[in-house]
Formats: sequence, C-alpha cells, structure tokens
Amino acid sequence: MRCRKCKERAVLEIPRHHTAFCKTCFTEFVHAQVERAITEEKMFTKTDRVLVAVSGGKDSLSLLDILRKLEYRADAFYVDLGIGEYSRQSKAKVEHFTLTRGIPLHVHELKEDEGAGINDLADLVHRPTCSVCGTLKRYHFNRTAVELGYHVLATGHNLDDEASRLFGNVLHWQTEYLEKQGPTLPASVEGFAKKVKPLFRLAEREMAAYAIVNKIDYIVEECPNSKGAKMLLYKDILNRLESESPGTKQAFYWGFLAKQKSEERTRPSMAEQDQASLRPCATCSQPTTAEICSYCKLMARAKTGPAEVGP
Repeated sequence: MRCRKCKERAVLEIPRHHTAFCKTCFTEFVHAQVERAITEEKMFTKTDRVLVAVSGGKDSLSLLDILRKLEYRADAFYVDLGIGEYSRQSKAKVEHFTLTRGIPLHVHELKEDEGAGINDLADLVHRPTCSVCGTLKRYHFNRTAVELGYHVLATGHNLDDEASRLFGNVLHWQTEYLEKQGPTLPASVEGFAKKVKPLFRLAEREMAAYAIVNKIDYIVEECPNSKGAKMLLYKDILNRLESESPGTKQAFYWGFLAKQKSEERTRPSMAEQDQASLRPCATCSQPTTAEICSYCKLMARAKTGPAEVGP
C-alpha cells in the first residue's frame, strides 16, 4: 500500500476517503482537516486565546498538539476527577505533555474544591456518575474559560463521538439536544464561553494513528466509570455499519450538519434562543435556564442530601 501523495509506504488506509498516507502526509492531512474545520465553522482565529479541555487521552492531547503546530494560541485545562489510579495516570500524561512543550496548564481539583471525587459526589446525590461528571465538567470548562479571559473553549470530540451522540439523540428523539449538536456553540450571552470541536472531521481511528505517528504519550485505558455506557454501544453499532459501508458515520453526521445549516435561515439563531432563555444563576451567576444552575443544585444536594433540595 502506497501513499496517495508521495508514493512512499503508507502507514494508514482511510477507506471513507478511498486513500492512504505515509507518516508525513498523514500528519499533513490531519492538520488540513482541523484547519478546514476551524475556518469553515468560524471557530476562532490566530489572535484568539483558546483553552483546550484535556483529559490525558489521545483526542484532547492530539488536538492541543495540532493547534500549537498550526500556531494557534492554545493552552490546556484539566479537571482532576479523583478517580484513583486512573486520574493519577491521566493527570501525569497531561502534565508531562504540557511541561515538555512549554504549554500553560490550568488544573481544577474536584477533591480540593468540591470536597470529594466524582464517584463520592455521585453517591451523595444518587445520580449516575457519568451524568454528574458531565454537569461538573461543563460548568468548570465554561467558568474557567470565562474567568481566565479565553475567547474559546475547545474539546477533543471526534467524528465517532459526534456521530454516536447524534445516533443516541435521534434514537430517543431528544430534540433539545439535537439543536446544540453542531461543532460550534456561540458565546451568546455574557458569562457563556464559545465552545468548539475542531476534530469533528476526523475519525477516532485516525486520531489514534495521529497520536502514535507523532509520539504523543496518552492514557490508553477508558475511564473505569464508562463501563456499560450507552455511548459505547452506539459507537459499536456505528462501527459495524462503517465496516460494511465506509463513510457511514461521515454521511450521517455531516448530513445532519448540512440540514441544520439549511434550516437556520427559517428559525431564530442559537444566540437569539439563548439570549431569550438564559439568565444568571442566583447562586454563582453562571448562565442557566433556571433560577439555580444544574451545578449549584448538584452541590447543594451533595451538602444537604437529596431529600432537602428540590429536583
């Protein structure tokens, strides 16, 4: 198998694009796909300060690596969830990556600031761990980006992540989530950071190959709390479809984005919808659709017990 561009020995075949690349050309391909995503979706510019949410995994560390090599002003933010050895290893990967490259790293310690790790907090509020984790990370991602003066928050969600999320939302007709499934969410109100997903044009397999080719040391193990998660089931189903018909994930997610854009002309923009529905949380002042945001409700339940605080 030869590289499509330079005819050297290829290291990765990409069936959905009917192509294959050597190490150098593959890295250039990934960089071009990210640059295209940033430009076409108007995510950010070279003058914007970008905060990348990193977990220690291949996608987020690779995203940070790509943005830095493309000369964007990207720094890192890590939330230590306090999941025993898994968190210790993932944090070590993040610290090594940023230290050796001279990249500023901001860290939020759950045990120090919330008083408990993610598993203990989930037990206290009697909610699924992944649900509590999502609430906490979204809150701290947004709050940290705003308070530290970053223009944009970037996450390492790839094509597989977005296609499987879309599959789950369509399967359960969660239309309120479908409206915000795009790769760019605007900073529509004060206190609400712009959020982007520059890897949405790249598959999980491609990101794993990028990390290996570029010698990025990442944590291979999945989060121990993700065992049995529906998202993994959705990914498995889409992987089966992809193996039989390469390009299925791309057609599914990109087709959704195209339809979403065509409908934007006939409905209020997301920014207009947010401005009409969001208000400052009475406790922390972060934007929310209710009087008290989900994070503050969760922390109140953790401190006083679920029976003493409303849903």
